[in-house]
Amino acid sequence: MFAPLYTALRQFADTDPLRLHMPGHKGKPLPCPELAQVSRLDFTELRPTGNLYEAGGPIEEAQALWAEAAGFPFCQFLTGGATQGVHTAMTLCAGEKSNVLIDRGSHRSVFHALALLDLEPVYLTRPWLGEDNITGPICPLDVEAALSCHPEIKTVCITSPTYYGVISDVPSISHIVHRHGGRLIVDGAHGAHLALLGKDVFRGADLVVTSAHKTLPALGQAAVLLGGGFDRDKVRCTAAIYGSSSPSYPVMASLDLARGWMMEEGRAAYWQTADAVNRLRISFPGIQSNVELDITRFTVNSPDGFALAAELEGLGIYPEMKDSGHVVFILTGCDREADLLRLERGLARSAQPLGSSSPLPPPPEPERVCSPRRALFAPSAAIPLEHCEGRVSAGQIAPYPPGIPVVAPGERISKKELSYFMQIGYNNHGVMIML
Repeated sequence: MFAPLYTALRQFADTDPLRLHMPGHKGKPLPCPELAQVSRLDFTELRPTGNLYEAGGPIEEAQALWAEAAGFPFCQFLTGGATQGVHTAMTLCAGEKSNVLIDRGSHRSVFHALALLDLEPVYLTRPWLGEDNITGPICPLDVEAALSCHPEIKTVCITSPTYYGVISDVPSISHIVHRHGGRLIVDGAHGAHLALLGKDVFRGADLVVTSAHKTLPALGQAAVLLGGGFDRDKVRCTAAIYGSSSPSYPVMASLDLARGWMMEEGRAAYWQTADAVNRLRISFPGIQSNVELDITRFTVNSPDGFALAAELEGLGIYPEMKDSGHVVFILTGCDREADLLRLERGLARSAQPLGSSSPLPPPPEPERVCSPRRALFAPSAAIPLEHCEGRVSAGQIAPYPPGIPVVAPGERISKKELSYFMQIGYNNHGVMIML
């Protein structure tokens, strides 16, 4: 397997260098059998190991291979997860104190970026798929209408695929954004595997953030920022603002190895998993709406997703997330036939009913009272959700996962929001409100 960063780290470790620098373990075995040997590859910035935030060396070589495999001009490794990538992308595109068009279903990292950069959001509302009680793909015509009404907006940020695996038409949306003189950011945190499978789901985007650790065999917090049309030194410097000055070399090596594995045997493994997901979708009721879905994401509809997930967990089967009407499973090329059979048997023997739950209304659109920046940095206190009517949220009120706010920072919590939380079975009961 060709993995230049991993190879460079391993070869340097094999020279038995005298490590009179951090990390403090000095390359000796860690006091944990499962992690004992990871320390051999855990270096700091040295001539043989390279520097994540400087040009040259094995890190840049590994990033170039990722960019080529994903079909983008450049790739920036991230050791702070997709959150670091979202903050970097918003800074590169939007700067400070501008208006931005964002997906109402954005991850909380986008809302944090609004506060950090003092950005004013204009929200895109996703179509509601009433048959499945989830939001659908972003409609390109909605993007066109929003940009026509707000010609000052030059940054658009959308989420695709969603937690449920719904994919938006990024090529069409990017064409519209560029025609209006803007740039498109795609939070594709759950689509790292799609980028390496040659799926045409990110074409045209200016910047794409993907979490390798979510759907590829990479360590936690391993993510990448893909893009083009930006000065590479500027990208590195901006990523450094939001990342540790001591980025993890094992995390970066895992990014290098995940790409190498995908190029050799991983792609075939993912297509086998995709075939298995197709069979599962035939056997068990999932998303019925006619939308493009992630080929390996499996969402089961259930009138009580919480009860179904609890029953599966009793069998040792742990899904990615659940809500009142769904259970979501992340399946990858690392799931073997025996794993998929275990899931199939668990669903087949479940005592919980499967199928769509009673129709829910789309999420409400709360009243906006103040900017996200003012709300997130204002004096606040945690109080029970049921006591919040009329108060202004100081943070995102969102079931987690997926961490998509129903009420965003600076929005008022009214009876309609409280009623919606009751309907969906909100799973975090203490919320932060402005004082």
